[in-house]
Amino acid sequence: MTGTGMTGTGMTGTSMTGTGTSTGKTGAASAPSPPTLRSVHRLMSPEGVPLRLELASIGARIGAQILDLTVTTLAALALLLLIDAAELVAPDAQIAIASMLFLFIRIPYYVLSELAWNGQTLGKRLMQIKVVASDGGSLTTNALVMRNIMKEGEIFFPASLLIILGAAAAPVETIIASLWIIGTLLVPLLNKRRRRLGDLLAGTYVVTLPTPILLADLAHPEAAPAESSAAFAFMTHHLDHYGVYELQTLEGVIRAHGGRGPLQKTAEQRAAEAQIVQAIRRKISYADPVPADDHHRFLHDFYRAQRQHLEQRQLFGDQRADKFHRQGQDGAKP
Repeated sequence: MTGTGMTGTGMTGTSMTGTGTSTGKTGAASAPSPPTLRSVHRLMSPEGVPLRLELASIGARIGAQILDLTVTTLAALALLLLIDAAELVAPDAQIAIASMLFLFIRIPYYVLSELAWNGQTLGKRLMQIKVVASDGGSLTTNALVMRNIMKEGEIFFPASLLIILGAAAAPVETIIASLWIIGTLLVPLLNKRRRRLGDLLAGTYVVTLPTPILLADLAHPEAAPAESSAAFAFMTHHLDHYGVYELQTLEGVIRAHGGRGPLQKTAEQRAAEAQIVQAIRRKISYADPVPADDHHRFLHDFYRAQRQHLEQRQLFGDQRADKFHRQGQDGAKP
């Protein structure tokens, strides 16, 4: 809305249904305490919406890895038992065959499950974590293949070498393989974004799965502010000026100031609220004065009435994106 601090508030990203997604307690008056900077990754989605994701803990990632290794190991052992029952290989070649089976089951399992479940394996689903692209876009097949092939080089190949060679391995080989495994395991511990080598090359992160909840519907009567018993009524000509963009911006203002009475707000917040109220009154030609203590109630009632008005207009096919919706009708801005 012109001439006010309201335009700087930005869009809330909610639709006209008045709902959205968030993380924390439903309908809480204040947001939960944010995680530390080391556990949070901020990225910009392709739609231009900033996202704030909590990075998965090392414990959750280890737990997911143990579960996935259990699944793949059981599958490899089952195939090995079938091969033994059919007497297809010599007994002295069983360790090598088991390692090959483990490899051929493990890589497709990780890649295909993360493709099918959008960045999650069975272990990640149970631990409520997932892989995301660092640029906020969709996960690509190349990225998932890269991060899982690198996992073989980081841990599984040297670990398999130690297991296969066993006591026959030279001390130098054992030391080099052990140091390599320890070094790759230290990378996510020393990396503030907890990325292993595969994540660094593939451009991915592992994050805690966000929990979607519904925000309180501002249009619901129970969401009305309690600091005043006053109610404001608006006529059709009052509501025929703004569109969805202004409605979403106003919702952001109400949510930012919601749950606080006039005495709990700073002088800057009260001044901004008063400026927005005056701008709306001028724009819609609302003649009745609005006391300072009722500014928030006025904005809330105006939001409810404006949203109902836009929803009714939408039923008749009248889409009003913003306050310039009349421009296409009469060729001039209102």
